Amino acid sequence: MLLPTPTLSTDRLRLRPFDDADADALFALHSNAYVLRYWDSPPWTERGRAERFVAVCRTMAEEGTGARVAIDRASDGEFLGWCSVSQWNPDFRSASLGYCFNEAAWGHGYATEAARGVLRWAFDTLDLNRVQAEADTRNLASARVLEKLGFVREGTLREDCIVNGDVSDSWVYGLLRREWTPESH
Repeated sequence: MLLPTPTLSTDRLRLRPFDDADADALFALHSNAYVLRYWDSPPWTERGRAERFVAVCRTMAEEGTGARVAIDRASDGEFLGWCSVSQWNPDFRSASLGYCFNEAAWGHGYATEAARGVLRWAFDTLDLNRVQAEADTRNLASARVLEKLGFVREGTLREDCIVNGDVSDSWVYGLLRREWTPESH
């Protein structure tokens, strides 16, 4: 089932499908060790990873498993990062939320704003009942984003990731349709 990647707007952001021209900005984002210090995989070392990432975005839409959008600041078109709803299961009416933003975008509420837009689209379009997200327990900023969106911390996955030799735990968050309020927080 084809799941067209949405083009959405918020007050300050434009959320759009990825295109090949995004490869350089994606590589800069995902090759930054500081940005990815809580990520479940090491920073990219080859630009080809960015091209494959864009191809995977298209495949997700073609296979109907989710949607990943590029996030641009509306005022100047600067690429800030991305947000996704993936692992869509229409039988269980569930999916997973993910996002990654460049350092310059941190602390401005962009992740919350973008994720709220994607969640609004996902609940309406995919008829979701549940969205799940995970955050490294050291990533308090990401935990705050999820909590602002109404996610509830449901548990801890102990030592679920080892990246660059560091063992880490992850918090699991869930957001149910009946708890979702698009304008909250």
